[in-house]
Amino acid sequence: MARERKFSNEELFHLVKKMLLQHGYEGFHFGLLAEQLDISRGALYKYYENKDELITDFMLYEMQLFIGDLAQIENQGDFEAQFDFLMKLIFDKAEVHQLITVVQQMGASSDEKAKENKEKLEKLPLEMYHYLQNFISFGKKEGKLKDHIPDSVMLGLIFQSIAIPNHFGLPKSVWVDSIKEIISKGMFAHS
Repeated sequence: MARERKFSNEELFHLVKKMLLQHGYEGFHFGLLAEQLDISRGALYKYYENKDELITDFMLYEMQLFIGDLAQIENQGDFEAQFDFLMKLIFDKAEVHQLITVVQQMGASSDEKAKENKEKLEKLPLEMYHYLQNFISFGKKEGKLKDHIPDSVMLGLIFQSIAIPNHFGLPKSVWVDSIKEIISKGMFAHS
């Protein structure tokens, strides 16, 4: 008779996320994770051969959640509502940006499952791009975005806005609203 698993995937992935954000790739290990789950390290090895396999499995889960949320952009109505939705999503899921950086630190893995997961992860940006390209096309069609600015520059600016450091600790709402205003209206005062 198989022993029952003491944790759900959601519990496991919640802790993986917390630990990766706190300790990074190098500081993440099964011993610490097992301690947090109140299980033995051996219990984790029943499900995952190594940390690369677990981390890539977690990232697939996290990115699929993000893409599922992003897919809702098309149900938001007009372009401004879609823009607000996209900015809120990016800042609500700010840790995804950090987690992608952690996965990039992994390097090549000899584990087949981890390699397979990394290949799947590399294809997910194409899925994201579909929704984002539709967003940009909609904005240009509605005359809300300038035709001469390349789509990639617009998307890069939007997505990299999450990486701007908030050195002065402005409240999140002020920070996000200010970034949205700069992206949508610029920062020059018009006379």
